[in-house]
Order: sequence, then structure tokens, then C-alpha cells
Amino acid sequence: MRMSHNPNIQAMQDHVDAIRTYTKRLNAVLTHIEMNLEGDLSVEALSRIANFSKFHFHRQFAAFVGLPVARYVQLMRLRRAAHRLASRESCTVLDAAFDAGFDSPEAFSRAFKRAFGTPPSAFRQHPNWHIWSATFVVPYLSRKLTMQIQIVDFSETRVAALQHRGPTGLVNESVRKFVEWRKQSGQSPVASSRTFGIPWHNPDTTPADAFRFDICGEITEPVASNHYGIRELVIPGGRCAVIRHTGSTDHVGETIYPIYRDWLPTSGEELRDHPLFFHYLSVFPETPHDQWQTNIYIPLV
Repeated sequence: MRMSHNPNIQAMQDHVDAIRTYTKRLNAVLTHIEMNLEGDLSVEALSRIANFSKFHFHRQFAAFVGLPVARYVQLMRLRRAAHRLASRESCTVLDAAFDAGFDSPEAFSRAFKRAFGTPPSAFRQHPNWHIWSATFVVPYLSRKLTMQIQIVDFSETRVAALQHRGPTGLVNESVRKFVEWRKQSGQSPVASSRTFGIPWHNPDTTPADAFRFDICGEITEPVASNHYGIRELVIPGGRCAVIRHTGSTDHVGETIYPIYRDWLPTSGEELRDHPLFFHYLSVFPETPHDQWQTNIYIPLV
């Protein structure tokens, strides 16, 4: 038992302990929801996991997450449905509707369009993750992401770069070309050299044929003359906000948008005149896309 001769200090410590207890219980509930989206996620069932009364749990959950329990569960199920629609050819809208707990595809389609601004059938054909991530706002998820942001000093880095111009859907073809150069030249070995990506344009606002993305590998010597179109660039050093994205880079907007939408306006920071860039910590196919780790750097003044 702790002893304190100052009742104010003791009261403050008790308050901190209570917050920690609430946070631990509610984080356990959020983990349970994520791992059991097909199970019973009623207020009654979740309040038992949190060890709160049903009424008390409902109020605490809404205050902690920023949404009522039922709405959060629905959005998490819709989120999973969006990923399945985009990544599994065999997943139909009907399959996604039942997986998300809806009684009919019509009700599912209405809820999906309200949440993400597009019908599930259209999203399945043309999954635009950037727009989807901009409209998918869950206060808890945004707060959790922005709390993970760190300010670092990035050292100036010389890279060999292949410029991709054209639709984002063709970036992988340019990546294959860059990988071929790496293997042929031996100048930027994957095992000992970092790999970066620099999106010079926002694909949401740039015509597809004008979109530019540089695929980069760290180098320690000048780039030898080559027929691949590889040239040398320098990623400038300086202060950066950095955050880790886990999962396929197709969904990287889920991590990027909260930085600009939620963190930057209240951070007191200013953007530097250089595009954000990615540091890829994983290699495919050794690491499946859904387990990829990517650091996102936002250059700051």
C-alpha cells in the first residue's frame, strides 16, 4: 500500500491509477473487437470483458473512442469488408454484407456508401484507398496513430532513383525494372542498402499520366551509366515527423491522412518544401504485403 502525507498528491495518484485501469480495460475491449469481428460484439458482451456495468461501459467507451459502441463495431466490420472486396476476387458484395453482419446487401450498401462515399460494388471495381482513408474517420484510430508520431533528424542520403511517370497501377512494373538494375549493377544491394519511395504528386489530385513516383535505393558511389534510366538523387536531411505503417502500401493512406488531417494543424509544426517519402523496412515476397513495415517521413521546417 502506498502512503502519502499529502492528500492532494494521493488524490492525484489515485486519479492517474484510475485512468490507467480504464485505459487497460478499454484497450482489451478494442483488441477483442478487432480479433472477433464475426462474434457477439453487443454492449452486454463487451461490458463483461471490460468488467463494467453495461451503462457505465457505454459511456466510458464513447468517451474513450469518440464513437458509440455499435457505430464503432459497424465501422470496423465495414473496414474489413472494404479490404476483402478489394483484395479477394472471390468476395462478392453479398459475401461482404453477411461477413459484416448485415441482413441484406441493400442495407450493407447503404451503410458502406454513408461511411466511405462510394457504393461497395464501385469500390470493388476501383478501390481508391486515398479517398477512402480521407473519409474514414474514427477518432480513436486517428488519435492512436498521431500519438505514435516521432520527430527525428533524417541524415542526407544519396540514392539511385528510377522515375515512374504514369498511373499508380503501373508502379509495380517500374519497381521490377529497378530491382533488375539493382541485381545487375550490384550498386545498391538490398541486404545492406535502404529502399525508399518518393511520391512527388498526390494521386487523388493529379492526372494519371502526370503522376510521378521515384523508386530509390541507397548508394555509396556514383551511379554508373546504364540503360535503365537510373540516376542519382539526394534525399535532403532535416527534421521529419515519422510514423510506422503496417500492412500493404495500397492502404498507406490510412496512416498518412490522419497526420495532415489531425496531427499537423495542432502540432505547431510547418511542412518543408519537399514531398513525404517512404522507407521500406520489408521485402516482398519474403514478407507478405499485409505484414509489411514502412516508415513514412514528413519533412518539417
